Amino acid sequence: MARLSQQVEAFLAQSAALADWLGALPAPAFAAQSVLAGWDVRTVVGHVVLVQNGLAEQLGTRTGEAPTPVAEFVRRYRPAAAQIGERTRATAAEHAPADLVAMLRDTAALTGAAAQTPDRAVLRAARGPITALDWARTRLVELVVHCDDLSRSVPGCEPLPLQRAALAATTRVLAEILVGQAPGRSVEVRVPPFVAVQAVEGPRHTRGTPSNVVETDPLTWVRLATGRTAFADAVAAGAVRASGNRADLSPYLPLLS
Repeated sequence: MARLSQQVEAFLAQSAALADWLGALPAPAFAAQSVLAGWDVRTVVGHVVLVQNGLAEQLGTRTGEAPTPVAEFVRRYRPAAAQIGERTRATAAEHAPADLVAMLRDTAALTGAAAQTPDRAVLRAARGPITALDWARTRLVELVVHCDDLSRSVPGCEPLPLQRAALAATTRVLAEILVGQAPGRSVEVRVPPFVAVQAVEGPRHTRGTPSNVVETDPLTWVRLATGRTAFADAVAAGAVRASGNRADLSPYLPLLS
């Protein structure tokens, strides 16, 4: 069972790895175009700062409303994309790269907020009520996927290391989101060594070898689930092994919108 303290600990470890990696980048790299259209590296870093600050700020809120399931919550990102982009660009413009890195290293607010928040506390987030645990899980997904974005944006530098705990937690919550958005038992999705789930409506597998199996590695799964890689392209490249006439996740990806 996931715990808020574990998610925050994984977040902090990955954020520290990011700050260290950014600290070693040559100054011109921050102005390089990232793999995200319209955002340079500095802007992506500004977005991650907002993610970290937002995690801490929302942990201090409470509401009496019923929490939104995480699979539904992540579907609410797209309508706010313009607002998020505006805040991101403003944050990046207002702070020099060194200041952004320093903000990532300032974890006192997050550590303090997490220590005072029960796992099942319901928070008043901008996209609706959500449990503290699920809020932290969504922020960890954001951190991990943007760390990968940054690493791919400066291929001439050493890759940014993804911490095992952060990658494992992200892999698992994305699999959980798939089950919530495409419930069923007809396809077994395996992402060793972290998770295996059954999803997609259709004939249920009950015994023996599943007839429809999708298997991939954790990083490819993160890229698929967040729209960085198309399912067909990953299959063609050999990064995904899909067997069975229902083993096509294209209609259900990406999971975050």
